[in-house]
Amino acid sequence: MDTIEQLTQNKTLEAITSRKSIRGFLPDAIPTELLHTLLKAASRAPSGSNIQPWKVHVVSGQARNALSAALLEAFNSNTPNQCEYQYYPKEWREPYLARRRENGWSLYNILGIQKGDKQAMQRQHARNFEFFDAPVVLFITLDKDMEQGSWLDTGMFIQNIMIAARALGLHTCPQVALVNYPAIVKQQLSIPADQILVCGISLGYEDTSNPANKLQTPRVPLEEFVSFHE
Repeated sequence: MDTIEQLTQNKTLEAITSRKSIRGFLPDAIPTELLHTLLKAASRAPSGSNIQPWKVHVVSGQARNALSAALLEAFNSNTPNQCEYQYYPKEWREPYLARRRENGWSLYNILGIQKGDKQAMQRQHARNFEFFDAPVVLFITLDKDMEQGSWLDTGMFIQNIMIAARALGLHTCPQVALVNYPAIVKQQLSIPADQILVCGISLGYEDTSNPANKLQTPRVPLEEFVSFHE
């Protein structure tokens, strides 16, 4: 059996390789039992000394709609980004700059957004704060006094959420944009000030008719990031 066959026939590998960021969801509700199953599975993520530092805020219904409206208002009024940590490098360099540009323009090309069309780009960016129509959004938080190891643990937990979602027929979109206005999110969801917002994750069923979901981002070959020592 070659590698491609293994990816399609092994359920775990298929869940991993079929994960992609979905930017168009169906409005269909997610059963509560399914959410419980997903989060229980994700909680099996490893953590140093089993401290399990992550916390999850599950937002749906009226709470979801109110939060979306508040975030959209902040974005459309040009409220400055107030993310509580530095996600991207302060100065971009290669090869990361080229990969970032390729990702952005690949999406815009699929959506028919022309270079220089700032209004269309603004509208697409605003879709983040509509959670791309997903019925559920998860906010992942971490106590502010936790160190880098707990950030690693939380990253593995987030990945577990996304892989478990695929195994259950759901899709996700992890979004750092959703933590650009922490004061709004914390006020709306009654999140204590001593928790830091790590990211938001839109969760739901893929709208296969949405052109944005045709984007399949490439991955560099193993030779570019793997060193074998024998």
